[in-house]
Order: sequence, then C-alpha cells, then structure tokens
Amino acid sequence: MPVHPAQPFHPSATLRRRARLLLLASLAAGPVAAQHAHAPGADTPAPPPSVEIPLEAQARAGLAQARVEATAHGQALDCTGVALVDLLRQAGAMPDAPLRGGAQLGRRVEVVARDGYRVTFSLGELDPSLGNRQVFLVDRCDGQPLDAAAGPLRLVVPEDSRPARGIRQIERITVLSP
Repeated sequence: MPVHPAQPFHPSATLRRRARLLLLASLAAGPVAAQHAHAPGADTPAPPPSVEIPLEAQARAGLAQARVEATAHGQALDCTGVALVDLLRQAGAMPDAPLRGGAQLGRRVEVVARDGYRVTFSLGELDPSLGNRQVFLVDRCDGQPLDAAAGPLRLVVPEDSRPARGIRQIERITVLSP
C-alpha cells in the first residue's frame, strides 16, 4: 500500500480496514452453521431418557466372559466378568453400530455403589470406534466370587492410572440422556 505524504501511515488504521473487509466478506458468505450439521440422520432414533441396566446373573449369562488383570491399591487383581459395553448393548442402552450424533454422544453411564459412591463414563468413551475404554463388570477375582467388601459386583478399568473408577459393591448402573 503506497504511503501518501499528506497522510501518515498508521498500522492500526490499516488493520481496522482489513478487519472490516473480512467481516463484510464473512457476512456475505452466509451462515457457517449450514456447512456442518450435527443433527442425527433419519435412521438414528432418539435414545430413551434413561435405561436401568439389569445386574442379575441371568442378564450377564449369555455374554462373553473376559479375564481382566489390573492393580488396585497396590494389590494385583485377576478377575473374570463381562465387558460393560456388551452389557449396555444387550440391555438396549447402546447401539451395536458406532455412535453418531449428539443424541448418543451426550449420553452417560452412571454406576452407583451401595454406600453412594458413584462414577460416570460417557458412551463415547466406551464406544469401540471412539474412546474404546475397556471397562469390565466382574463378579469373581482370583477364582472366587467377590466377598461382601468388594461385591457382589465391581468395575475394573485396567487402563485408568488410578483405580478411582474401579467401584466396588455396585448397586445400580443407569444410562442417562442429557
């Protein structure tokens, strides 16, 4: 841009002019929201507001058993149970297909212990195609059923740095929608 001797050069005036031009150009381009829609497709039904997951042995009987090794409070755990994602899918609380859209990705799993301790996972965190967080609902450790201090059910989250979400004495698992 040429500098005229009658008008001193002011960088801030030039920047303001450029900002105005960019603003006008963006307004002329139309709304940006139309370029990226988050609405679920017609084939994605709205999830129910909440789903209570059955915890009885017969609800887990048909699911694949997994061996899970982890450490909790310095103690090695060698447990067996089912993948939480399999239990959620069997209960109809999580689709078999990869999660899509805000309706599914905003949902969360709340796990509550007998003493009121609770932990939460997002469905996206558990979905094998997204977060792929491995979480297991176990009923046996070291070849024995869990005792009253740990059971009858507990979560084991082997990838967590601390066992804070390895909740014991599970009383309820609920999938909640926003």
